[in-house]
Amino acid sequence: MDIENLCGAFQLIEKGEQAMAKLEIKIKAFEANLVDDAAKKVVLLAKAEKAEVSGPIPLPTKREIVTILRSVHVNKKSREQFESRTHKRLIVLSNVTKTLIDKAKRLELPAGVQITIKSVE
Repeated sequence: MDIENLCGAFQLIEKGEQAMAKLEIKIKAFEANLVDDAAKKVVLLAKAEKAEVSGPIPLPTKREIVTILRSVHVNKKSREQFESRTHKRLIVLSNVTKTLIDKAKRLELPAGVQITIKSVE
C-alpha cells in the first residue's frame, strides 16, 4: 500500500491486504524547518502508537540551479542564477498497526510538505 500526500491531500494506492511489518516514510519540502517539524510529528505519532521508530534519517538535499539571461535582446554575459533545494528525511517504522496508518492519513501537515508512505516487506 502506498500513500502520497502533496500539500495536505493524501492519495491511497492499495496493493492488496497484507500484514505490514515495516513502513518507510519519506518527507520532502523546499524548507528544512518544515521537513524537521513534519518528521517530529510523525515520530511522536508513531511512539504514541508503540511502533518502533528508526530515524528521521537525513537524505541528500537536491539542489537545482536555473540560469537565465537578464536581457532579452543583448548582453549575453549578463546572467542571473536561481536555485531551489529539496530537503528530504526518511523514517522507518516497525510493528505498524492499522490505527497508525489511519492516523497518519489524517495528520495535519503544513502546505508545501510532501509525504510518501510505503510498505516494506
